Amino acid sequence: MHSIRSAFGRVSLLPRTATVVALAALTLGAAASVASASSRQVNIVSQGEPPATIPKHVTYFKTIQTAINAVKPGGWVLIEPGVYDEEVKVTKSNIFIRGMNRNEVIVDGQEEKVPGGRNGIEVYKANNVWIENLTVRNFERESLNGAGGNEIWWNGGAESGKVGAHGWYGNYLTAYDTGLDGGYGIFTGNETEGEWNNIYASGFNDSGIYIGACPECKARVNHATMEYNALGYSGSNSGGNLIIENSVFSHNTTGIAPNSENPGDGPPPQNGACEHSKPLHRHIGPDGQTNWRGPLPEFTSTEFAHCTIIRDDVISDNNDLNLPANTSAAAAPWGAGVELPGDYGDLIEHNTITGNPSDGVLAFEYPNPYQEPKQEEEDHVATIDFQNAGNKVVDNTFSGNGYLGGAYAGDVAFEGGVFGTQTSTNNCISDNTYEDAVYPADIEGTWGCQNKTTPNPGGGLPFVIYLLELQAESENRPSVEPVAAPPAQPTMPEPCEGVPAGECP
Repeated sequence: MHSIRSAFGRVSLLPRTATVVALAALTLGAAASVASASSRQVNIVSQGEPPATIPKHVTYFKTIQTAINAVKPGGWVLIEPGVYDEEVKVTKSNIFIRGMNRNEVIVDGQEEKVPGGRNGIEVYKANNVWIENLTVRNFERESLNGAGGNEIWWNGGAESGKVGAHGWYGNYLTAYDTGLDGGYGIFTGNETEGEWNNIYASGFNDSGIYIGACPECKARVNHATMEYNALGYSGSNSGGNLIIENSVFSHNTTGIAPNSENPGDGPPPQNGACEHSKPLHRHIGPDGQTNWRGPLPEFTSTEFAHCTIIRDDVISDNNDLNLPANTSAAAAPWGAGVELPGDYGDLIEHNTITGNPSDGVLAFEYPNPYQEPKQEEEDHVATIDFQNAGNKVVDNTFSGNGYLGGAYAGDVAFEGGVFGTQTSTNNCISDNTYEDAVYPADIEGTWGCQNKTTPNPGGGLPFVIYLLELQAESENRPSVEPVAAPPAQPTMPEPCEGVPAGECP
């Protein structure tokens, strides 16, 4: 979550197999396009001396940056084990960057604070870039809320309000921070068409992984482990085809939190419906700040296809209030497994959601204030009220949630709108297994999927008070402690796979 302050005619769910096949074809197609341009060039980064005999298409380098500067489209940068104290900037498309051992190839920021902050590996407006089988650690923001602090970042144009690149792929990646000001672990923004597999992140004061600013993301996260972060997953205004599956989100302050947001990481809103309306359009306010205007999504039925899907995940024990948190992450109500602030058209299915102290699923309207001009001389503040609408929570197993206590602590607490339309429209919550309370009560009976609206718990305002209490507890953490380095993670079984024959070290 960058900040919390930061007509749908298809009547059946998109078949799961079709979704997976489509994403697999996307990845393989992108890889084929890169390989077809390959010059067989292999640049090897090594801290030792090169061998006496070097294959024709191989060149040795001492630093990752010089090897990347010299690589051509379709080429490889292979990194031998070592600790590399350098920032890496990638501006070339269609390249592969791969470590030879996930745990022994380390790009190290050493918790160094510098003006403007530092990022580990940043891919800037470059298409089809693979980063695989390495660790990036301890690149920190210049201050608690300052610049930098991204370990691995596919950047398609931050704050531009536009998608500026496509094709981001990461496999067998570890990102962690042992200080207090690491921002994001593995991050993509303003990009489409990507996939992460077998990734790990811990110790970040915003989120372990982040996908933002893509109304139609065409993305998949598979076999991720996110633990000991302020937020395990955060995603502002990211929707369309986006799947997070077979992953673990545990021991964060909050587990998974996709959200709508204005003005940051536009265009809003977050909308997971397969056939969704256009996002809001850009408007520059009197203060020079970008805001977004236009009609918000409307749903006339609960029966439509969802393409943003969180499924088959373990979302457990997101209960750590002593983790580092920047101002925006700390402002999120804490202790939830899945948090939905102003989300539209998302599907939460087949997950195990357990041991989260506030709520297993906590959904609420998300008001975003902004300045707009009056016809008079002065400016005034208006608000976009992002509702919760069109979401589906189905066939999940809940247990042990809500033990923190509080008026609306339990397995599911769903508030759709207090300040806007004041209704939770066409959400569908069904076929879940519960152990604890749900709000509103009888959410699958009297207020089940047959209804167009679900009443706000307690009429609305008492629920807002509950959210504000959780927010205040998060913002006033009893103590903040850095997170220890994680244990070794599974490395890529065959790091020479795909490399031109005879040219892998």
